[in-house]
Amino acid sequence: MFAERTPKGVRQSIQKDSTYFQNYILENIGHVFTNLSGVSCVVICDDDYPQRVAFGMINQILDEVVSKYSVEKLHSSTEIDMPFLEDYLKKYQNPAEADSIMRVQKELDETKVILHRTLESLLERGEKLDDLVARSDQLGMHSKAFYKVSKKTNSCCIVQ
Repeated sequence: MFAERTPKGVRQSIQKDSTYFQNYILENIGHVFTNLSGVSCVVICDDDYPQRVAFGMINQILDEVVSKYSVEKLHSSTEIDMPFLEDYLKKYQNPAEADSIMRVQKELDETKVILHRTLESLLERGEKLDDLVARSDQLGMHSKAFYKVSKKTNSCCIVQ
């Protein structure tokens, strides 16, 4: 059904009706690609799964299928054994691990969080340093005042 509507060389994402499963509403999307030789691949996943990753998996599967089987066999056979599909499904369960761009984006997001924390702590330390500078200025003023008072007090008394 999905592949019949998809022209050769075109990628499409088709939303399916909502499904209810254990009190959750699941939105399913079928990602379809038909290569120029007319071989199609469909990946059905929930709407949270990244479209780019789904099409990446489709491209890898189609490349492997076309390299193992002739296009004529693919068009004429009703059943073709594809044991490698299970490996793809395992690999693509976590899109962040399967897709290098998502992996880099995840690392960038983690780095950004660390940088924000570091900047916040630097700002806090900066405020603490400002407090210490203010206290040291106050201590300096108090010590000057003490020095002047003690000098006046000592000037009236001469020790011999």
